[in-house]
Amino acid sequence: MLASRFLLIIALLGSGACWAQTIYSWTDENGITHFTDRRPVTEQEVTVQRSVARQPESLLEMVEAGTPEAPVWKFRNRSQGPLGVRVWLEDAENVVSYPELPADFVLPGGAVEELVTIGAFDPRKPWRYRILSEAAPGDPRAVHAPTRPYRPPFATNERFIIGQAFGGEYSHDTPASAHAVDIPMEVGTPVHAARGGVVMDVARWFARSGTDLKRDGPRANYIRILHEDGSMAVYAHLDYEGVLVRPGDRVRRGQMIGRSGNTGFSTGPHLHFVVQLNRDMKLYSVPFEFSDETGQGVTPEPGLLLKAVD
Repeated sequence: MLASRFLLIIALLGSGACWAQTIYSWTDENGITHFTDRRPVTEQEVTVQRSVARQPESLLEMVEAGTPEAPVWKFRNRSQGPLGVRVWLEDAENVVSYPELPADFVLPGGAVEELVTIGAFDPRKPWRYRILSEAAPGDPRAVHAPTRPYRPPFATNERFIIGQAFGGEYSHDTPASAHAVDIPMEVGTPVHAARGGVVMDVARWFARSGTDLKRDGPRANYIRILHEDGSMAVYAHLDYEGVLVRPGDRVRRGQMIGRSGNTGFSTGPHLHFVVQLNRDMKLYSVPFEFSDETGQGVTPEPGLLLKAVD
């Protein structure tokens, strides 16, 4: 008998469940349209609509193919950048696999590949197994090697002050966020690419925020951009319908890619910016520098005034 149960373990990526929410939208005196799940205090005309939002879908899909005697497991990368995948067996009895498990793989963006074949070691005897996998965006072999400091991620000649920086006590206390930067800015502020690259994946349909990390953490709108060296920049807490690019798009340094917001695990409107690498199927943030007005690199610190210059 073959037990084909499996489990996907993907950090910060949800299951695809749906829920309904009320969305309020209005246009301010500057012509910027705002979206929120809280009734706004404004003299402008407010539109109310019901929206069905989805939890973030996992970037990895695993499908059983082949035959009952020799099942083959196919893996699909839903993102448009490399995905690190680890596969292993549990509760295996009288089972042989090719390749030998556990094993790590790197799936190119959008790829569907047959990675694992399972069979009975002795076909005359019963056999069973559970196949499990975990995945994280990025190629674990990548090395962060920027050729110039990162451009502040907002419009040319605009100025913003850094709020929380590297090692921030409130929320920058995990490997994935230890070297992140939070920049307070009004909802709807244009967000620009700090470095050129290819859009790997996005989340765009969330409208609410809160301080429950388990509930609200996965519900932030974001853009993940793959750089030439394999590192990845994440622009998070973007506005509802504030993502202006699609997976697979190639963006240039300084290009407008979205609008800031207040979605997910957040206490107020701001842009969360971080550069990450995949290390052992976990996301790790890496130190980086922003460019100042002269083009020189500066280390992000709380209270630092940034100005974007092309």
